[in-house]
Amino acid sequence: MSSDTLSRTGQSLVRTDGGNARYAVGIMSGTSLDGIDAACCSVTETGTNEEYPYEVTVESFVSEEYPMELRTRLVELCDEETGTVDETCRLNIGLGSLLADVATAAMNEAGVDPENVDVIGSHGQTIWHIGTQEELPGVGCPRRSTLQIADGSVIARKTGVMTVSDFRTADIAAGGHGAPLAPYLDATVFSDEEKHRSLQNIGGIGNCTLLPPSPGRNDVRAFDTGPGNMVIDAVVEILTDGEQTYDVDGEIAARGTPDESVIDRFMNAPYFEASPPKTTGREDFGHEYARRFIEAGRERGLDDADLVATATAFTAATIADAYDRFADPYPDEVFVSGGGAYNPTLLTMLSDRVACDVDRLSSLGFDPDSKEAALFALMGIARLDGRPNNVPGSTGADDPVVMGKVSLP
Repeated sequence: MSSDTLSRTGQSLVRTDGGNARYAVGIMSGTSLDGIDAACCSVTETGTNEEYPYEVTVESFVSEEYPMELRTRLVELCDEETGTVDETCRLNIGLGSLLADVATAAMNEAGVDPENVDVIGSHGQTIWHIGTQEELPGVGCPRRSTLQIADGSVIARKTGVMTVSDFRTADIAAGGHGAPLAPYLDATVFSDEEKHRSLQNIGGIGNCTLLPPSPGRNDVRAFDTGPGNMVIDAVVEILTDGEQTYDVDGEIAARGTPDESVIDRFMNAPYFEASPPKTTGREDFGHEYARRFIEAGRERGLDDADLVATATAFTAATIADAYDRFADPYPDEVFVSGGGAYNPTLLTMLSDRVACDVDRLSSLGFDPDSKEAALFALMGIARLDGRPNNVPGSTGADDPVVMGKVSLP
């Protein structure tokens, strides 16, 4: 749906074709720990697809980087050697307040009064994610587990808007991984009537959604392909003693030469062989993993540029390997979003390794920066409507479930 199909009447949004649209704000902070994204969206129920019955238009998008001191605290919190319970407690409340400010900025940017916003959907900041089932002594039934902080009650109170948060745990309670969540938006917005598509997000973690033509809920598959920018970013951060936190425009990697033997060595990790549904995170591919990656490269005589090039090629290799193993049928085209979409060296390496066309998501007329924030606006609306907003074929849940906990202002 394009913005020109909408008109404002007073302070409400009404579709010119007679359908009603609602405002929702989505907030996302990803595993790259780079900051907070918020999108103010209009969401319209179409009725044309019972399982994916919405159209979504991004009316405004704002992004705020984490202050360096806060980012450092979050990185430490996500490390099992340095994370503490008291710091988790403090940042759960503090981040809620910060996310509320970014949501308010998105509403202001769109010229929307909070009174006219139905819901804020907030992903929060992932601190830890355990994608394997574990049985706690004395508890019994094994479960996966996940933790996102930034309390929804704080967001609701500060913005005055009902807030839905903590989406992942309902899927985990239903036997799923609690991730990936992006397939709900992908199937709603990006499926094609004829082509098989992969929507490849390259954030801190890489994840893909495999969309057959005109999919139903049981037709969509998605899973984490492995590290996205996480290993690249950590390698750059370690090599520059923190002066750089990522490879700007892939410039360092472009100066180096990838070492295929190092890539092959790290491709032997059990995660890549495991069949979907599957999820991963910083606990598997964080700074300790990057340190081992650097050590392996130094043993091969790699300089800094070669190391970054090898880490970048490694990410491309994990994505291509995932398609080779698990994409059946193989996609006709791949559309990339996330921070990795702005790394031309990574995109070139990915194009060289996959057997189909690769393009940025922006080629479909959708701002890739706003995609994940828009997802949580949509998921918040679905929660209010009582509609299942997980995709069991992607998460491994036993059933479709309605995810998200409601906090009133």
